[in-house]
Amino acid sequence: MRLADLAYNMWWTWNRDARQLFQRIDPNLWSRYMNPVRLIQMSRTAHLDYLAHDVEFLEQLHQVVEAFDADLQRPQRDEGAPVCYVSAEYGLHECLPIYSGGLGILSGDHLKASSDMALPLVAVGLFYRRGYFNQLIDADGFQQHNYPELDGLRMPILRVRDADGETLRVPVEMPGRTVYLRVWVCYVGRIPLLLLDSFSSKNAREDQYITSILYVRGRQMRLEQEVVLGRGAVAVMDALGIDPSVYHMNEGHSAFLAIENLRRSGEPDMTTAIKAAKTRHVFTTHTPVPAGNEVFDDHLVRPFLEKTAEDMGASTDELMDLGHVEGREGFNLTALALRLSHASNGVSKLHGEVSRRMWPGFEIGAITNGVHVATWLGPEMAKILDARHDSHPQELADRAALLSDEQIWAAHTQQKHRLMRFLKTRAVRQAARHGKSTSELRNIQQNLEPPALTLGFARRFAPYKRADLLFTDPDRLRALLTREDKPVRLIMAGKAHPADRPGQDVIRRIWELAGGDDLAGRIVVVEDYDSGVARLMVRGVDVWLNTPEWPREASGTSGMKATANGVLQASVPDGWWAEAHSPDTGFTIGAEQEPDRGRDHRLLMEALENDVVPLYYERDEQGLPRAWIQRMRACMVAYIHRFSARRMLEDYTREMYDPARTGSTTGA
Repeated sequence: MRLADLAYNMWWTWNRDARQLFQRIDPNLWSRYMNPVRLIQMSRTAHLDYLAHDVEFLEQLHQVVEAFDADLQRPQRDEGAPVCYVSAEYGLHECLPIYSGGLGILSGDHLKASSDMALPLVAVGLFYRRGYFNQLIDADGFQQHNYPELDGLRMPILRVRDADGETLRVPVEMPGRTVYLRVWVCYVGRIPLLLLDSFSSKNAREDQYITSILYVRGRQMRLEQEVVLGRGAVAVMDALGIDPSVYHMNEGHSAFLAIENLRRSGEPDMTTAIKAAKTRHVFTTHTPVPAGNEVFDDHLVRPFLEKTAEDMGASTDELMDLGHVEGREGFNLTALALRLSHASNGVSKLHGEVSRRMWPGFEIGAITNGVHVATWLGPEMAKILDARHDSHPQELADRAALLSDEQIWAAHTQQKHRLMRFLKTRAVRQAARHGKSTSELRNIQQNLEPPALTLGFARRFAPYKRADLLFTDPDRLRALLTREDKPVRLIMAGKAHPADRPGQDVIRRIWELAGGDDLAGRIVVVEDYDSGVARLMVRGVDVWLNTPEWPREASGTSGMKATANGVLQASVPDGWWAEAHSPDTGFTIGAEQEPDRGRDHRLLMEALENDVVPLYYERDEQGLPRAWIQRMRACMVAYIHRFSARRMLEDYTREMYDPARTGSTTGA
């Protein structure tokens, strides 16, 4: 059977027919793991033998495989050498948990859209043996961190073999030693994602843990992790005989690849070596504040550059200066990437402006992020839009304009019901773990039962994102949520980094208020946020909240995913919403101005009380909120293509990749 081919390619994550095929094998195993490799491994041999002779199943398999082969065998868009895209994290699906949040999800969407467009691209990342942590919130609201041990043999990844059939290992130079990285491949449609893994018997025991945990806390280990990511990316390209047309550094974590290419340039002096290396690199920054950049103490970095400097006939100080910023301490990876790139960009128009102010003297353009529509569009919305895995986003936007109010509302209501069913299960399970009584569990379910305007907030719980802005005046929030005639429900999810104590305090404060008897089920804090929870939320809530301190949200792609499903925004004019906001598609909180918590809370509550709630509950004789649905339709028409990953990739190709290949001026 061709089941293995399908299972070991993440193409199934955006092909509904493939997912239905896997679900048919064993619905219980599928719903539990959402991992086709594990599904096949755990299925009884007798059952698989039966399916091998089931005519209906084989016909369904044939149809899926036919579509799969046709997609992967399309001619490549450009016959030139591929772009090498390098990122510290990739969020392709929750069954491969090597991502923490928005940066990883964006990287995953970048690969999926590249496959859809048949772009020549290969990606490199790290295989984190312990992934990113699973989140539990205890009865007192404290975040607990659990790092599971990932088994690569039970995941949709394969070992890359060398010419002798052995596991490919690539060497990376470290101070006084060489670290060998095993190479795995995760196929994302047409795109190979190469994952580097230091857990190898060829390495000293301590070096085996370099790629263990995503965003490890210790600075020395974090530096070593980012060195193996950058230098390993160049090494694995060399080992596979790939000479990329350009390296795309997605955030500064991978900036050491520029140092490695500088060393390999073969130029006789530093000036010409830098000039040669710059033609090979483009760089995307996602960081709107100086403190968010990766900066390491000089004494940690210097040993990693001494051998490189010796090889180049240069001084270590010359290399160190590439990461220094006047008036700032330490070795800055963003500065390093900016200095060694042909072109650099922020991830929204506003972020581009902020980045140019942060980094005077550097030319930094702007390419606004986008999302992979086929991944994030809900099944009911996809059905009424006649969306397939390969549908062009502009076609979907055009079809959205023709949908009736009844079609949009029915599809949205079904997706909302799916979210509520999930929330009942998850909220009751959480409460039972904390020892709640059966009557309390019943109360939670009952509060989740009646229809209500549902607000969604899901993202990393960093303090600047202000997840607790709504909670500034608890009594006013309680009054908003508990109105009998116009009830409102608030769904919240997100993790705080284990080292981010203020972020964890935000979770605890929200948890304490949500635990009150009158608000149980009216505020639901969903623990262990991942891409599966995200899909349900962006498809099923009515309003997507975004309340960061302006202008600290670089882009914010979660709102884009929601608007593709007709979910309205209630957001400060930051990130992508600064260039997208319109009274026809959502609700804008305040103006582009420095944050003031008291003022911003007042404006948010006034918008919810005076605009959002009344409009949602304004119904006609058929019980439909016609004016609300009109905005839902306008969202889909205006944003499905404009903020799609396909449009984003078109921009990157035109404004970054092609100019870097030819050495011409960019337009980013």
